[in-house]
Amino acid sequence: MSRTRETMLDPASQALPILENESSEGLRVERALLIMVALSTALAPLNSTMIAVALPNIIQDLNAGVAVAGWLVTGYLIAMASLQPVAGKLGDRLGRRTLMLGGLLYFGLVSLGATLAPNMPLLLFFRIQQGIAGAIVFPNGTALLREVVPSQRRAARFGLIGSITAVAAALGPPLGGLLVGLVGWRAIFLMNVPLLLPALLIGWRYIPRSVTHTRDSRFDIAGAIWMSVVLVGMAWLLTQSRQGETRYLLGGGLLVLFLAILFILFELRHADPVLQPRFFRHRSFAAACAAIAFSNLSMYSTLLALPILLAHQAGWSEVQIGFVLTTQFAMSIVCTPLGGWLADRLGRRWPTFGGLALSTAGMFILTLSIAGAEFSNVSTPTMLGGLVLAGIGLGLSSAGMQTAAVEAVDVREAGVAAGVFSTSRYLGSIVGSSVIAALLNGNTTGDGNYGAVFAMIVAAAAIATLASLGLHDRAQAE
Repeated sequence: MSRTRETMLDPASQALPILENESSEGLRVERALLIMVALSTALAPLNSTMIAVALPNIIQDLNAGVAVAGWLVTGYLIAMASLQPVAGKLGDRLGRRTLMLGGLLYFGLVSLGATLAPNMPLLLFFRIQQGIAGAIVFPNGTALLREVVPSQRRAARFGLIGSITAVAAALGPPLGGLLVGLVGWRAIFLMNVPLLLPALLIGWRYIPRSVTHTRDSRFDIAGAIWMSVVLVGMAWLLTQSRQGETRYLLGGGLLVLFLAILFILFELRHADPVLQPRFFRHRSFAAACAAIAFSNLSMYSTLLALPILLAHQAGWSEVQIGFVLTTQFAMSIVCTPLGGWLADRLGRRWPTFGGLALSTAGMFILTLSIAGAEFSNVSTPTMLGGLVLAGIGLGLSSAGMQTAAVEAVDVREAGVAAGVFSTSRYLGSIVGSSVIAALLNGNTTGDGNYGAVFAMIVAAAAIATLASLGLHDRAQAE
């Protein structure tokens, strides 16, 4: 075995020095793992958006109700949001290879199960298992890149992954529609195989076998279960509020809050807690989580509220509304790699701050284009300009935020840090959609409620911008 390979497999190696030099072997391994992580992370957004166009066919074919079928989307997202910190923690202890390969293989198996499911209960079961498998893969893929990519290229790599993830999310609906039209809804689950097989083969060949980070204390099983219960309860309550179900919100909210307080107190006393509340003592980590939560709250609220508003304006078709929203997505996809490149050269803080400031300005311009016309005659050029500016800002900021979050902690704890950061992203989206549902419930004709909606959107973007000032420019724990 060569010295290079020995270094890579050394369990005591934390930053995998093989990739800190510019040897052809090091760069080859880095690029191979980048492809594997890109394929793996594309699974989550692709499966999140592709199913939307298949729901009517699933409902008809399996004779299911709309509410039950809706849990194919909701259950998947709740599983993804609630289990990532636990999966990242397991990867920190057991090594990325075990979790990545196991998660990818499990995703493939449950996708085949969903393809063959004869009824809605089994399909829902396999769909939630997809969310669990995705929760295993996503944070450990992020942590793997944290380990193998040197700091001078790390943000650019995360920027590339972020751009690919956004493309996968955008391709989901048209690809799903094509598959459903040509083959049927079961094909959307079988579509995962072309992504999974090369990811598994590359991972089997290149993920280091012995990079594990053992602990003297036992794994925090109670904390893992407790945290999952709290996050699932929180996500369920927010989902119920979004759907207009308010009967259990007060009692359920108090119960979840009580359990969350007890959980934090329990974790603070544990020798090696699954959540690591002390992470939030790191200014950069807390700032990154706050920034991603509020920026996603702003973005998803816009994506939900703007189509409702435009649908009640004269002359706006579904195709035109889709094009309007695509402008923001397209600019974000194009600018995300650039944001990573800037974060590697200028530091994590200022490209992120600048990007979020542009996003806030874009949301403000968008709000002026609507409020100035008193919601009756939207200024299309101004609205598009605001969305373009917001998309550029979101693209420039995303890589810096993610990189700063996983760099704020020791490399041996990058998995749980990646999981908590990703969960913050999901919670921001869920809260945003729930608030929109509450503000516009039964009132979608373009009156004053939209003023409150877009004021919240601008405020959330501004809070994200201010939070980003707490990011460190460079890694604090290599």
